[in-house]
Amino acid sequence: MDRTSLAAALEAGRITGEVATPRENNLSHIHRFLAQERQFDFGVELTQDWDYDSVFALMVDRCGLRPETDFVEGVDTISTERCIDALEALATAIGDVTRAGGEILFATGHPAGLLPVHMAIAAAAESHGAQITHQANAVPVPDLGGDCRQINRVWTWHQHGGTPHTHLAEPMHALLDDIDRRGGATPDLIVADHGWAGAASSRGLRTLGYADCNDPALFVAEAQGAIEVTVPLDDDVVPYLYGPLIDFVLEAAGFN
Repeated sequence: MDRTSLAAALEAGRITGEVATPRENNLSHIHRFLAQERQFDFGVELTQDWDYDSVFALMVDRCGLRPETDFVEGVDTISTERCIDALEALATAIGDVTRAGGEILFATGHPAGLLPVHMAIAAAAESHGAQITHQANAVPVPDLGGDCRQINRVWTWHQHGGTPHTHLAEPMHALLDDIDRRGGATPDLIVADHGWAGAASSRGLRTLGYADCNDPALFVAEAQGAIEVTVPLDDDVVPYLYGPLIDFVLEAAGFN
């Protein structure tokens, strides 16, 4: 799949371009992130001075929000070109680690949206020589309840019989702590979203992330040098709409 075809598919699926996340939500989440509210900080540690104006400018630059400061309500945007550029960088990193036989940990806080994306890329990476962080047992998450469970190579947080959407960092911290306790190897690469990515980056691990336009934390982590790549996209469209994105990443990674 070439960039032109992918761009058309992303915008048709409202993964980029005009997206479903409203402007007022995007702006509110900047304030809540700066207040370091739980569920909005994604486990990202602030290592630079940030204020509303600087985070807003970052989101315009890295994510593609509309730049008008007086636009406070309505349909907002995600940059298609920035998304594709970031996907290329993500694919290159995954491909390089895979060809080196490295270990990759995939995880998602958006099981109804991004889980199939992670599953497809993880399966392809494993078939081309990557080691996928794996554990047969569930890993308890003491601070939240529930546990971390792996579904087709991808880690999720399970609670009360389901895999809820979460921004929280605790599941990734619990999983990485468990790996340390068991004497396991630290993954060479984390591919994740939400608090899974933020927590990994705060521990100094090489991390690639996906983030929506109302999720400034991972873009800030990228700007601070803690996350290598943050892919801007709507992270909760109907999963089949991500099919062209998956095809593009697999091809760019050298898996097709």
